[in-house]
Amino acid sequence: MLNTEILSDRVAKANLQKRRDDESERRERIFNHKVRTIGVDKEALDLQIKEKKTQEKAEKEQQDAQDADLLHNSKVACLLHNRQMKGRQAVEKDIVSYRRQYQQPQRERENDLNDPDCKDAETGEAQMMLQGLVGEDLDSESRRQRQKEQLRGWLMQQQSERASAQQQRKLEGQRYDQSRVEMDIRALQLHSIDSERRKAAAVATKEFNLAKIEEERRQKADHKEEDDQASTTNHLQGELMCEDAPHTPRIMVLPGLCPSSDRRVPSESQQQVIQFQKYQIEEKKRIDLEERNEEEQHERVRLDSARSALLLERQQARLNKQLRRHLDNTNLRLAETHKQQKPDIEKGCIDDSFFSQFNTCSR
Repeated sequence: MLNTEILSDRVAKANLQKRRDDESERRERIFNHKVRTIGVDKEALDLQIKEKKTQEKAEKEQQDAQDADLLHNSKVACLLHNRQMKGRQAVEKDIVSYRRQYQQPQRERENDLNDPDCKDAETGEAQMMLQGLVGEDLDSESRRQRQKEQLRGWLMQQQSERASAQQQRKLEGQRYDQSRVEMDIRALQLHSIDSERRKAAAVATKEFNLAKIEEERRQKADHKEEDDQASTTNHLQGELMCEDAPHTPRIMVLPGLCPSSDRRVPSESQQQVIQFQKYQIEEKKRIDLEERNEEEQHERVRLDSARSALLLERQQARLNKQLRRHLDNTNLRLAETHKQQKPDIEKGCIDDSFFSQFNTCSR
């Protein structure tokens, strides 16, 4: 009993000491502001801080790049502005020098006639002036001749282009007509080939049917000869058997039990075959005749359709022309009506009645 109580006390003391250690560690962890982790994920916070620093660094680099670009563009703009100003100053300087060199006061058209320097300049220029009137274009005839030659060249070029275009259209029309003729010839050839093929097929069918009939006739003749020989042999054997055994009852051969004894069956079957072949020949002729009639009807329908389309096209053209003429007449009448409905002041016809409509009261 004592040992048990001592063991339990030891376990209780160990548990109590463990709780005290855990509490001390918890207090140290809680009250230490550097490693405090109450309800916060420190690793996530560190990662967020790192990402924020990285983002701020990237934004700073981008801002620095933008500032560098802005500074570079400003420098380029300043250089271009300075270059433009220098160019403008150079142009103005050239203009001033040109005016000083070529636009002197004594060379102006409007100058002071009382100025003796201007009179001397005019006298010198009058002496240096060529013969002719002032402002006369001495090169007008040659320029007019060149213009005429250029116009003649343009006209000739237009005529050649028009002739080449007409020749091209004519060649295209000829090629179209030739292709249409070739297509018609090809259609006729195909039609003739098709008709010949049909004729050859009909002839081959007819020959096959005749050969079949001839073969059936030969088979019929052979069967008939075999039946005659078999009947003769049977008759002779029956007579011999009767002579050898007179008390033996004679066997009567009924018609229809032996193939050789019934002569009507082969003839009827052969007649049926012949009738069937004739029916086939008539049916083939009837089918060919129907196909030929159908083709002729299709051809007539096609020609009638083409003729009707041509007539409709001509009728439509006439109707369009009549409608156009009617529309032009209607427009003319409307224009005349509108012109008549205009007031007199717009038509230019004003009389005393126009002024009588004003100042009709005493006010």
